[in-house]
Amino acid sequence: MDEKVKITTEFIKLDQLLKFAGAAAIGSEAKELVLDGKVMVNGEICTMRGKKIRSGDTVTVNGQDITVE
Repeated sequence: MDEKVKITTEFIKLDQLLKFAGAAAIGSEAKELVLDGKVMVNGEICTMRGKKIRSGDTVTVNGQDITVE
């Protein structure tokens, strides 16, 4: 399932995006997903939960694509 998330700022941090998009219920769950290597940013595994996600980036977690607009 693809989901589009619109941001009004220059970027959103990866862990915040996971919570905002509903891929993680709470911050610690988002942190675990990222640190366990279960999150990909633009097709590459990302283990930096503070990574800046900008418009046009695609984050994949648990088979779900989240595209930032």
